[in-house]
Amino acid sequence: MTPQQMKAALAPFRKAMETATPDGTRAALSDLMHPDAVIHICHPFGDLTGPEGLFATCYAPLLAALPDLERRDMIVMGGTTPEGQHWLGCMGVYMGTFCAPFLDIPPTGHLAHTRYHEFYRFDAGRVVEMQAIWDIPELMMQARAWPMGPQLGAYLVTPAPMSQDGLRVAGDGQIALAHVIAMLTDLCRHPADPDPTVMNLPRYWHPRFNWYGPAGIGTARGISGFRYWHQIPFLRAMPDRKLDAMGDLLSHWVAEGDYVCETGWPNMRLTIQQDGWLGIAPANQPITLRSLDFWRLEHGLIRENWVLVDLLDMWAQIGVDVLGRMREFNKARSLAPIAPGQGLDT
Repeated sequence: MTPQQMKAALAPFRKAMETATPDGTRAALSDLMHPDAVIHICHPFGDLTGPEGLFATCYAPLLAALPDLERRDMIVMGGTTPEGQHWLGCMGVYMGTFCAPFLDIPPTGHLAHTRYHEFYRFDAGRVVEMQAIWDIPELMMQARAWPMGPQLGAYLVTPAPMSQDGLRVAGDGQIALAHVIAMLTDLCRHPADPDPTVMNLPRYWHPRFNWYGPAGIGTARGISGFRYWHQIPFLRAMPDRKLDAMGDLLSHWVAEGDYVCETGWPNMRLTIQQDGWLGIAPANQPITLRSLDFWRLEHGLIRENWVLVDLLDMWAQIGVDVLGRMREFNKARSLAPIAPGQGLDT
């Protein structure tokens, strides 16, 4: 399938989710997906089968919590991987009034948002596989129910591409893809070589680039911000990180125009050591990470990078139940639904 064909196949689902309802969401998923589609979605949802499994486990609870849910895509891009698979990647936010608990996250009665990176593999015109991360920690932070350490990076609603062309991505992306692959290759030369200059960051990154990390890590600006608020703590804690194409690790790479995206389930293997990461004690335990990423180049340099990591799954691998800790924090908070307008009548 061409990128245009995949985007056309996804369009009815995207349209239905602009004003999502339970019946409309279920019908749109059924039309989009093969009945036996393989669904890989972030912790705590796990592996599911088919559109009905996805709806019942994920979308029905989300719609119950945010009954006026709307989907706002900011990047939609696709292509054929070197392995011959047809993948379409989407980045955006789910938004709605947080009226009832979601995964026992207390409702706020306010407009809430959670970023998603969703990847769909097509075969014969239908989705046969999905890999997706919803930024659940982002929703927990808005509810002031985050039980883990504070993030180092900035907290903000993730913006659309500065170029405002994320829904019009087109063209041959091989130059952009080669640039990102070369960047990652040089990135992995450190810390085996202790000199950080071997990463050649100025060669690949725009001086004013933004790195939009997941809630729990946060957003950073420029090379110094990226290194201070993410890279240095990350590599200090996990200097043995290994990327895709090793053993069971595999990434699916797609590029269009100035955009590149990657999904992997998982695509990174590391060991938490040294002084730990994100407030986690050094467990000296191997873990894998699921990282679903988008890059946008400008004048041959990376200007924006959207990154989601399944942090809740990472904590689960070392025996930390983040949602369980949150429930302990919230024993004295009401989880009762909040009706729209409740308490506002005069």
